[in-house]
Amino acid sequence: MAKHGALTIEHVAKAAGVSRQTVSRVINNGPNVKPLVRERILAAIDRLGYVPNQAARRMGGGRSYLILAINDRPRTIENWRAGRGNDWVDQMLHGGMLTCEAHGYHLLFELVDVVPDRALKQLDHALSSLRPDGVILTPPHSENPLLAALLIQRGIAFGRMGSSARHDDGINVFMSDHDAGAAAVRHLVALDHRRIGFISGSARYAASDAREQGYVEAMAAAGLSICEGDIQHGDFSFASGAAAMERILRQPDPPTAIIASNDEMAFAVLHVAADLGMTVPTQLSVVSFDDTPGVRFSVPPLTAIRQPISTMAETICIKLIRARDGEDVTGDYVLPFDLIERQSTARRRG
Repeated sequence: MAKHGALTIEHVAKAAGVSRQTVSRVINNGPNVKPLVRERILAAIDRLGYVPNQAARRMGGGRSYLILAINDRPRTIENWRAGRGNDWVDQMLHGGMLTCEAHGYHLLFELVDVVPDRALKQLDHALSSLRPDGVILTPPHSENPLLAALLIQRGIAFGRMGSSARHDDGINVFMSDHDAGAAAVRHLVALDHRRIGFISGSARYAASDAREQGYVEAMAAAGLSICEGDIQHGDFSFASGAAAMERILRQPDPPTAIIASNDEMAFAVLHVAADLGMTVPTQLSVVSFDDTPGVRFSVPPLTAIRQPISTMAETICIKLIRARDGEDVTGDYVLPFDLIERQSTARRRG
């Protein structure tokens, strides 16, 4: 048998007892291959250790076998430089990369500026250089109509991940941020909290407004008032969460519970409370959003709305691959969220 570096598709065909064209169809996830034949070819590929030539696949089938995911450049770099990492990105890559790998695709991750005009130029350059089969727009790029228009013009399938705003085009995979905001309120109301503060995220993200609206409507449904100063705005960063929490606590009679619109700002709430000698959850209950891995290691562990980030990435990659196969998969795909109760929330005392 040929050495590993000299293996070709012909070696696989000979080992499996089929034609070269049949092996090619299996490698490219093509139709018209019987299941038993497909299994025999895959077994031969595994046994020989054959790795398909990506350049040849691209030339032969008119595909790149690439899915391009673009993410918020300024915030991602800021988190990396500060040593905080980015759990949201980690979860997105977990779901997207493994799914693409299972379907013979590669997931590429690009950082793109959030200024709309700059984002358009950077995406246009990436499309020309990489020629991806599909593109994932993550927040806030999912709210930029210029990017969607460019992808439609280029005829490239695209999906928005985590955008609960209304869209009439593309593949839209998200959870209901509005309902999640309301669920956080109901959890705290059930624990007898009557003054509940809310720290919103960046206005660039549609999810920020949706979560805040869910909070406002759930408070009204519970017959509770929102005092001036109970709603403060951050930008999803630790520093903005700390500043928002300090403003809330300057009130003469501050809330007994806080909902923070992401985990990083919730960590800031815990730090501010600790610096002021406030115990969580005895004196203050805290609910977070996203439920990235770090919330389980905070002190105390955070009650959080779990956004299904990995599953959203998995779902959108599958839809993009099917779109490249000619299926019409445009539309909305709403995934369920969970409220994970931990030690940062408790019944209001007194």
